[in-house]
Amino acid sequence: MPVRRFAWRADQRHRPGLKYMQATGRMHGFESLAERRLLLAVDFAVAADEVLSQPFRLRFSSKDGKGEHTPDFLLISGGGGWLLDVRPAHLVKERDVLRFAAARQAAEAAGWRYSVVTGWRREVMTGLETLSARRRPLTDPLGLGDRLRDLVAERPRRLGELVEATTVPPVARVHVVYLLWHRRLAVDLAAPLGDASWIYSCGRG
Repeated sequence: MPVRRFAWRADQRHRPGLKYMQATGRMHGFESLAERRLLLAVDFAVAADEVLSQPFRLRFSSKDGKGEHTPDFLLISGGGGWLLDVRPAHLVKERDVLRFAAARQAAEAAGWRYSVVTGWRREVMTGLETLSARRRPLTDPLGLGDRLRDLVAERPRRLGELVEATTVPPVARVHVVYLLWHRRLAVDLAAPLGDASWIYSCGRG
């Protein structure tokens, strides 16, 4: 169970909520929009078997006395654990640096990785939000998914060119987004996603 409840009230400044993750098949709590964006990125890019929100309260001592900190997320996968804190760069205070250092030491003692996520490029999050809209199961009676992957296997193609090479371009566009989310096709999310985006093959996994 999370250390704290993900409650909401009218006068609070942060934005808590629950987000569904395809990797785990259930809802996960977050305390801010920055944390929600991290969950989206994890669902897309990290092969996590389990995601724990606010997994524990860490108590530590420093030259300034005793302190405590609750990390935001713990990811569990076959490769081990990854402890994560989320704080926009402009909001990181001196006291946060001490808490993050304590969390890093605790993670290292447990054999986990540790990271502080301070922000994202705008294009990355816009692209991931677009892709996640097509993450649910998709039927393909026209076989467009295989056709798209065959075309890209020949050579990388721009998105607009790729869908126009199929029999039903509007439907093919939906399948491209679905295949990108499921990592069966690839795209550089550092640039805005559009018809000029290069689409690459990810093999036949």
